[in-house]
Amino acid sequence: MTPAQIGLRFAGGLRFFLAARHRRSGAAYVPYDGTSTLGHVVQSLGVPLTEVGRLTVHGPREEGAGRQVDPAYRPQEAETADVGAAPRPQRVDGPWPPRFLLDVHLGALARRLRLVGLDAAYGNDASDDRLVAHAGDERRLLLTQDRGLLLRRALWQGAYVRGARPDAQLLDVLDRFAPPLTPWTRCMACNGTLEAVEKAEVEPLLPPGTRRTYDTFMRCRSCARLYWRGAHSGRLESLVERAYEAAASRPPGAPDPSHGTEPA
Repeated sequence: MTPAQIGLRFAGGLRFFLAARHRRSGAAYVPYDGTSTLGHVVQSLGVPLTEVGRLTVHGPREEGAGRQVDPAYRPQEAETADVGAAPRPQRVDGPWPPRFLLDVHLGALARRLRLVGLDAAYGNDASDDRLVAHAGDERRLLLTQDRGLLLRRALWQGAYVRGARPDAQLLDVLDRFAPPLTPWTRCMACNGTLEAVEKAEVEPLLPPGTRRTYDTFMRCRSCARLYWRGAHSGRLESLVERAYEAAASRPPGAPDPSHGTEPA
């Protein structure tokens, strides 16, 4: 007797989460006992629900566009489901602009997010359990390249970061969430907010070359670190400009492209 099955078809941007045997076609047929939710089946194939958008179900005799369902839906035998990628730009629950929390492997990305004014909490010694608890307690969206973290049921909200290099990762986050950017307003070291400070007040702390060359300074309200627009400012502005250009080139509601770092 042939066991009951359901079929799933995954959007291109989700296929790299799948086992190698499913990636090329993006399709998988799995045994189904009639009790599991569609969301559970999707995650059992390695795709975190944080990365999933629209779920559309088609019956064996149904024609047309199918029925949109939520992850709690329990499929019927012989149904197929189209699993779409999370839309871009994506709105999130909770505070806006979103507040981020980054796992221990994304420190360079955290500094770049802070450079463009985004609230990005980060610690290089946080365990997985502490990260999940921190995200929930402060309503922060967890950014990670660890698929296991995103599959945790206790996680409030999260997102898989695509890209192997920090600059590419920054563009991915900005493209996905399209948050408002306010460069030069956050401390790269501690995530505190910056305030303008008179040169005379900090002049004794400045190196001679900086004292002669620059007149405008910012200071972190939390850790007192000083900032000024030095040689790196042009690179930052170029990076932000490229981020805006990338977002503008994406049609509204387009799914994410099928690229990125292999999921953990």
